[in-house]
Amino acid sequence: MPDHPRPKFTFLGHATVRCDLPGGEVMLIDPWVGQNPSCPDELKEFDRLDAMLITHAHFDHIADAVELAQQYRPEVVVGCFEVCHWLASKGVRNTSAMNLGGCQEVLGHKVSMVRADHSCGITDGDRILYGGVAAGYVVRLEGGYTFYHAGDTALFSDMQLIAELYRPGLAFLPIGDLFTMGPDQAARACRYLGVRRVIPIHWGTFPPLTGTPEQLERHLASLGISCQMRALQPGESY
Repeated sequence: MPDHPRPKFTFLGHATVRCDLPGGEVMLIDPWVGQNPSCPDELKEFDRLDAMLITHAHFDHIADAVELAQQYRPEVVVGCFEVCHWLASKGVRNTSAMNLGGCQEVLGHKVSMVRADHSCGITDGDRILYGGVAAGYVVRLEGGYTFYHAGDTALFSDMQLIAELYRPGLAFLPIGDLFTMGPDQAARACRYLGVRRVIPIHWGTFPPLTGTPEQLERHLASLGISCQMRALQPGESY
């Protein structure tokens, strides 16, 4: 049987992923582009931007959300309740709040918000505001293709429930260590998730993020996990 239509995924550096959907719409996960030192300059502008998904409110995942929303007027901006409330207070329109365990339709596809083990403070001037919960997203396209963006997270055994409930074929997993899981834990996450392919994110942007794709590949091999690792440099697509 032929594969289900899948997006074109372009890694914009750090944890930011551009998803060009089969219908031509553009979805951006964790909008950090203009201020992202890893994002190639030629990819900081968009012809269109139809939706944004925000995993949590740390600057390296949300810093350009307000500016991009005002410039491109996306159809929907998704985040947890507290993040969407803050974005609306900054003039962002079309926010669509959700919370862990919930799902909603975004651009005709099913988006589920799943657990992440991480913090979620909003930097607003010199204050850090309560930002609700950090999360990941599972996106099931209308044709059935399913992928998972973990956001920032530690390893947790309930990733097995994500596999059972959603059966993603591809996972974007953080590997940088220090603020998230490192390559050894990410390899075990691949086992819990049962994914066939993994694309590492949240690595190499800053010196403290020491985890590398090569380390992830070695850990997958040493644990006997059958999962293809595809490392993308900023600007590369899958």
